[in-house]
Amino acid sequence: MEGEASAAGIRHRTVEANGISMHVAEAGPEDGPGNCKPAVLFLHGFPELWYSWRHQMAHLASRGYRCVAPDLRGYGGTTAPPDVADYSAFHVVGDAVALLDALGLDKVFVVGHDWGAIIAWYLCLFRPDRVAALVNTSVAFMRHVFIRAGPNAVKTTDQFHRAYGPSYYICRFQEPGVAEKEFAPAHARHLMTRILCNRFSDRKEADGNPQQRDAEPLPAWLAEADIDYFAAAFEKTGFTGAINYYRNMDRNWELAAPWADAKVRVPTKFIVGDGDLTYHYAGIQDYLHKGGFKEDVPLLEELVVIPGAGHFIQQERAQEVSEHIYSFIAKF
Repeated sequence: MEGEASAAGIRHRTVEANGISMHVAEAGPEDGPGNCKPAVLFLHGFPELWYSWRHQMAHLASRGYRCVAPDLRGYGGTTAPPDVADYSAFHVVGDAVALLDALGLDKVFVVGHDWGAIIAWYLCLFRPDRVAALVNTSVAFMRHVFIRAGPNAVKTTDQFHRAYGPSYYICRFQEPGVAEKEFAPAHARHLMTRILCNRFSDRKEADGNPQQRDAEPLPAWLAEADIDYFAAAFEKTGFTGAINYYRNMDRNWELAAPWADAKVRVPTKFIVGDGDLTYHYAGIQDYLHKGGFKEDVPLLEELVVIPGAGHFIQQERAQEVSEHIYSFIAKF
């Protein structure tokens, strides 16, 4: 696992930031007098690690960009605080800003996926001064989900409960201990295989023996070594820290109320696969393509829908996504 990562020119270190220890993977040149390009900060999703960005880091590092990809709090080699309330968007945005400060980075390009995309949207709302441009993938800006706004605002988890019922994974994740029974560390390899291969069921994690390996071969974009890397991390840490992000969705929604009418005023490119569940939320396609998204993100420059691509788009379509990121940030 580590050998494969090292072969790609990845450097690892631990950085103290915002009261926690963050495992950070880096690639490309260190900032210095000869490098005037902003660094690229990568924010991963659930249930992932910095490793999800390995392809994009190699691609951009070879083009002269310093790439910085932390394990977010609760994941991998980064501290996992025991209190559920310590996983709010404010904490995680605070981690990102403190990490930039610790690394001496004033303004960066930000690239997010899934929960990392959500954190990136909040980062751009709270601290746009630290973001040169944003490339977000999979999860669009959804004001009603992220922020309490308007007199008829409905709590985030209530929205998902009404739309998909109590068995929807976001609803199931709310009660501590319930999700942990499905996401047991001992089953990490099986879980990661199912999730990454898009065979994860929203209704129930697994049917039958959760330790049973799926007989189907891995897709071409995913190697056994990749499963090994993710599984080893979650076997060690468990999934509670990762699941705690979902347990803060209502808290984020409440606390973000001061930004109820704020717009994301950062140059933005958004990428999503047309096979991603997030592209099939009720009303999302009209919002994306008929002006609502552009109204909320006025500096939106590009919206890319990749045919046939699923949720883990930066791994599934690694080269295509890497080229999309580079073509956008190279303009600045």
